[in-house]
Amino acid sequence: QVQLVESGGGSVQAGGSLRLSCTASGSIFSINAMAWYRQAAGKQRELVASSTSGGSMNYVDSVKGRFTISRDNAKNTVYLQMNSLTPEDTAVYFCNAEIRTSVIRLMNYWGKGTLVTVSS
Repeated sequence: QVQLVESGGGSVQAGGSLRLSCTASGSIFSINAMAWYRQAAGKQRELVASSTSGGSMNYVDSVKGRFTISRDNAKNTVYLQMNSLTPEDTAVYFCNAEIRTSVIRLMNYWGKGTLVTVSS
């Protein structure tokens, strides 16, 4: 059994910063990509940032230059540093990871989400 647990969400004023964390635990053989998604009220879930096991990182255009994704592979943890937040960043943020629980078993896992609220 694998679990992803997010933390670090909260309320902040526009221009502020937050750092989200997501730690994977359980029967983990290895972790491939880890990513952050978000879903605002009434909107579809969107990919915010992703990080491959090889170190490649990608961002949605709306957060480039403001958000930074990073990983601590020894801790099975991915972070999302969010700076210069705007009300448009308000959403539930979800952690996602491609995790091998064995050599041949690769599955996609989701955290339960953490709410980020940015006020103007």
